[in-house]
Parts: sequence; C-alpha cells; structure tokens
Amino acid sequence: MTDESLTLSELEASAGEAPKDGATATVNDLEAFYGIPVDVAAVLGKATMPVSSLLKLGRGAVIELDRKVGEAIDIYVNNRLVARGEVVVVEDRLGITMTEIIKAERT
Repeated sequence: MTDESLTLSELEASAGEAPKDGATATVNDLEAFYGIPVDVAAVLGKATMPVSSLLKLGRGAVIELDRKVGEAIDIYVNNRLVARGEVVVVEDRLGITMTEIIKAERT
C-alpha cells in the first residue's frame, strides 16, 4: 500500500474535519450521499481487434489482454480511475483488494 491509502474509518474521520474554506462539515453531513449509486468497474486488461476477428470468436476462445499475471488491475468509479488492486478469491467469488489509492488532482 502507498502512504496515500486511507481506511474507511480514516476517510470518515477526515470528512468530519473543517474544510479549508472555513465552512464546517461533519460525518453526519455525508449521510445524504450514502444512498447515491455509483458504477464500479475493475479492469483486468484491454485488447484491440478488428470486428472480423471479434465475429469469429466462439465458446472457449481466449483473448490476450495487455496485462501480465499478477499485475495490478485498475478500479474505476463512475469512469474515473480511483485505485489499483489485486484479484482475490473470497469463498466461491472473486473480489478485489485495493493496494493503491489514486489521488485526483483538483482543478
């Protein structure tokens, strides 16, 4: 993990701190946002191919991706890269563990 990583409790604690512009905010102020749905995508890799090759694919076909085994995957929230992580198996399901939080530059 990087030094920029935050746990949920640390994030909530920092959200309760006063913003730099002098306005005050608390964790309770964030409760209005908790129910808003967001799209989360974990991208294992990408591939480019012509439509003719795509149409020839059948059951059991293998598409080679641009990533190597063990390489970090990208995690997007609402089409914005927010983290990198690794695929893990949790019981009989796949999951993601975040290993790096990507800090967005503010404009």
